[in-house]
Amino acid sequence: MKLSCFVTGTDTDVGKTLVAAALLHKCVERGWRSIGMKPVAAGGTQEAAGQWRNADADALMAAANVTAALEDINPYCFPEAIAPHLAAAHAGRRIEPECILDSFRRLQARAEAIVVEGAGGFLIPLNERNDSAALVSMLELPVVLVVGMRLGCINHALLTQEAILARGLSLVGWVANVIDPQMAELEDNLATLRAHLSAPLLGVVPWLDHPDPLRVAACLSLPADGAVVLAKSGNVRNGRQGNGRQKQ
Repeated sequence: MKLSCFVTGTDTDVGKTLVAAALLHKCVERGWRSIGMKPVAAGGTQEAAGQWRNADADALMAAANVTAALEDINPYCFPEAIAPHLAAAHAGRRIEPECILDSFRRLQARAEAIVVEGAGGFLIPLNERNDSAALVSMLELPVVLVVGMRLGCINHALLTQEAILARGLSLVGWVANVIDPQMAELEDNLATLRAHLSAPLLGVVPWLDHPDPLRVAACLSLPADGAVVLAKSGNVRNGRQGNGRQKQ
């Protein structure tokens, strides 16, 4: 794999899909066979054939240049736009991380780059035993954090970083997405985040009336060899290459 990363956010509705799709566009620009994955989506519409579709998964598919079965790109899609474990319970289902892992492996076999977008925040429950953080550990992916720039974002970002690092995972980059056009002291908040987050800033996305992944891709700066967001061989743990899964 040339690129594999998990995109999480400081909260829901902070622009994870926008950034994930933009990262896919960057991969496509480099000529890589690229695909996105939305393991769990809460809030979908049912097609005539009975299949559920989610706008986030559709956005990732539109940004990719590799096709795959929808059930692998978006293994779980529920009608209600609520917390995933609740959406699953209301639909009479249970989210099984092992099923997501199987889909992920099938996607890996088709592409050189894969961008996985989480649901909600980093610690959102998926079932009674597993949360999104456990899924990232299972997938063995480095993490890109989307910080929704609004009041309170510093605390949210630092807590998320703490949760990522406490699990032995690697935070390999963060993106500042301005979601409050009237945010006070934006530059000072950015400076504080730069000083306290251990990963490099991959880009600042300004307030956009009509957010578009292609426009956002132009705001993201990745090094020529992709070293910041890539797990070129083996697994990335706290910036070091390693083999095998995280110890439980």
